[in-house]
Amino acid sequence: MIRELNLQDNEMVQDILDIQIPAYQMEAALIEYWEIPPLKDTLETLKASSESFYGYFEEEKLLGVIAYIIEGEVMDICRLVVHPDYFRRGIAKKLLVYVEKNIGGVKKVKVSTGSKNMPAIKLYKNQGFEEYQVVEIEEGLKITELEKAIVGRHR
Repeated sequence: MIRELNLQDNEMVQDILDIQIPAYQMEAALIEYWEIPPLKDTLETLKASSESFYGYFEEEKLLGVIAYIIEGEVMDICRLVVHPDYFRRGIAKKLLVYVEKNIGGVKKVKVSTGSKNMPAIKLYKNQGFEEYQVVEIEEGLKITELEKAIVGRHR
């Protein structure tokens, strides 16, 4: 089940961190870069976030999270994380599909990830995203930016 997450609930925010930190530690190891901003999140920084958060639950246990912001008709996915114990179960795909189908007024979805994060890039490309830019953030760190047009849906 997927539902919106309440960032004013300290227990929920802690549950998000308990997924986000190990997931981004895995990405950091993959891309060989340990300064990923979400690794530094705290209860306070998450609670102050302007992102909209949705979570994937099984038996009331939070297993994955997607967060985004919308600017105009563009949804920018800021984070998509699944607890490493639940990788490769289709949870990230379900979260992506959910926000694409259920969040109205969006004509384009954008996302970025470390260029060495091949599992994430494969997931996005399998969901119809196309790579449009690779940006070198600093020496040794490249970010791949992808986007997808959302057509034929009005809310």
